[in-house]
Parts: sequence; structure tokens; C-alpha cells
Amino acid sequence: MVLFFEASMTDTEGGGSQPKGLLMLSERQRVTVASALTILAVVVIIGAAGALVWLIAVFFGKFSSVFMPLAVGGVAALVTKPWYDWLRERLRLPKPLALVAVVLSIVLPVLAFFWFFGALIVEQMAGLISKVPQWWANLLTLGKEKWPQVVQFFEQDPWGQRLKSAFEGQQETLVTGLGLLSEKALSAGVGLFGALGSLLSWAVLPIYFGFFLMVEPSRTGNLDKLLPFLKEETRKDVVYLATEFIEIVVAFFRGQLVIAMLQGILYAIGFSLVGLKYGFVIGLALGFLNIIPYLGSIVGLGVSIPLAYFQEGGGLVLVVLVLVVFSVVQLIESYLLTPKIMGDQTGLHPIAIIVAIFFWGTALQGIMGMILAIPLTAFLVVFWRLAREKYIQELV
Repeated sequence: MVLFFEASMTDTEGGGSQPKGLLMLSERQRVTVASALTILAVVVIIGAAGALVWLIAVFFGKFSSVFMPLAVGGVAALVTKPWYDWLRERLRLPKPLALVAVVLSIVLPVLAFFWFFGALIVEQMAGLISKVPQWWANLLTLGKEKWPQVVQFFEQDPWGQRLKSAFEGQQETLVTGLGLLSEKALSAGVGLFGALGSLLSWAVLPIYFGFFLMVEPSRTGNLDKLLPFLKEETRKDVVYLATEFIEIVVAFFRGQLVIAMLQGILYAIGFSLVGLKYGFVIGLALGFLNIIPYLGSIVGLGVSIPLAYFQEGGGLVLVVLVLVVFSVVQLIESYLLTPKIMGDQTGLHPIAIIVAIFFWGTALQGIMGMILAIPLTAFLVVFWRLAREKYIQELV
């Protein structure tokens, strides 16, 4: 590659010609300029991508009540599509009956579970909530006994006093706000109507689910025909990326839901066996949180260990038993459940998964971003590999 400025030819006294204004660059200078241009292009692309993500986040944030039920219905339909197709093909059921069968196969087990365990769950949840203030007071007392320097920091250090004052100020603000609720009836009414609107948007979730489940998937040729303005090779790449994205979403959610459910059952049984109070409901909650990878484990350690230490009859022995339950469930999940159910569908390193969860949770402003973090990141990896192999040329 040769870089030069445009030059004009001028005649010399000897009748020859030579370039005027020509700037020739050495090999090292050409590499430097090309590298600088490459870095500039990468910065521009990253900036444009960041701006696009920000605009998408703002847009979805404004209309989250519309898009959230739509997304949940679409993902639920993709996950249950094989069961629906099996009912249609093997049992020859018409679409409406197959849809009813799929819904009943989901609703009836859930109702049966709550029929047998609902009272236990409600009882443990109520007891857990009532015990939180007592455990918090015990934790503060233990902190004063074991770490007096922390107490001294908040009572004597200027920065500690500021933090303490700020915390107490927040408490006063909360109390004041609660006292003003009676004076904010109009605002409360507006909030009530907003909540009602959000509830109505979720009420159409079964309609979205039924529509996505019964609609016939578009063939590759149909998607190809929707993009006549693209070159044939580009159309093939778009179809490939769309297919890969759908497969990643289906594989991830189908596998992660099953894994999270099994983890919740294992946690509930393990905590109950070792004698952790309210262990059944805590285990189920941790399994539900594990729909977002690692979230249940992180929250679970922060909740169950203090619980095991401060409950009546608790102590270090129970803490060790709870840690054993965590370790066993994690080993089962890592070496049995995930390899058998999901395999390596995403191809992401655990560190990349954690970073992706925080990034998309921030970018899409909420829990939906954290739930979609893994399939979105896996899709971006596929997109990058395709772009690198076919569209990005060597610049240096």
C-alpha cells in the first residue's frame, strides 16, 4: 500500500517532467498512518455501536410495558414449540387443541405444586419476613462485639459520621414520605392508573404466547425475499445470523429454565435436610434467580449464611453444612446438568458471562437485559466471527 498526496506534473528545463507536491512515505510511516486510521475507525465504530445501544435502551425503557410481555410471550413460545409440534404431528391435533394442551401441560403442574406446597411456602415466607429485623439486630450486635473499629469509625471518624448521617437522613425521608401519602392521593391515583395500564399490558401475554406458538415459522426463502435490496451473499449472511440468533435464544432459555428448576429443587431439599429454617422457600427462590446465571448463587450465599449463623440452634456447624449444600449443587450443575442439558451452546467463558450480565442489565435498564445478556452476547460473538472472516480486510 502506497500513500501519497495528489500531484501534478511540471516540465523541467531538460524537457522531462517530475511530480509536484508528491509526498512519499516510508514503509514504517505507512504502517503508522494505517494503524492510526484503523484505530480511529474502531473508535468510531465502537462509539456508533454505543450510541445505538443507548438509543435502543431509551426506546425500550419508554415502552417497556409494551415490549416486555411481547418478549416473554415470544421466548415462551420458542421454548415450548417442540412440544407443540409433537402434539400436532404425532397426535394429529388441530392448532387450537394443541395450544390448549400445551397451556394445560404448563398450568396443571404449577397448580399441583402450589396445591401441595403452597401453604408451606406462604408460612415460610411470612416467618422469614418477620425474622429479618431480629437477624439484622443480631448482626449489628455481633459487628459491635467482633469489629469495634467499625463502630468507632462511624461514631468518631468525620467520614463515618457523614455516612451515618446520610443513612439516618434517608430513614427520616422514608418516614416523612410515608406520612405524606395521605396528602398525595392524586399522585397515588395516577400511579394506580399507571399500574393498571401495566397490568393490562401483561394481561395480553397469553394472546402473544398463543400467536407466536401457532404461527408457522418463516422459511429461509421467505426471509430471503424480504431483503431484495441486498446482494445475494449479504442476504445469505443475514439469514444465517437470524437463524443463529433464534437457535441461541431457544437453546439457552430451554436449557436454563430446566437447570434453574432442578437447582431450586436441589437447594430446597438440601437446605431442609441440614436444618436451615425457611430453607425450602429460599431454595426455590435461588433456583428461580438462577435463570440469570450465577445470580442465585451470589444472592444465596449472602442470604443463607447469615441465616444459618443467627437462627435458633444455628452456628458455624450449620454454616458449613449450608456451604456443603451449595458446593454439591454447584458440582451437580457444572458437571452433570449443564453438560447434559445445554452443552456448550453459548461458548462463553464464565467471566464473559458475568460481564455480559452487568453490561446488558445496565444497557437495557433492568432485569430483562440481565435475562437476555447471554443470548445477546453469544449472537454478537457469532456476528463478529462472520464479519471478521468475510468483511474485515487486513489494513496493515
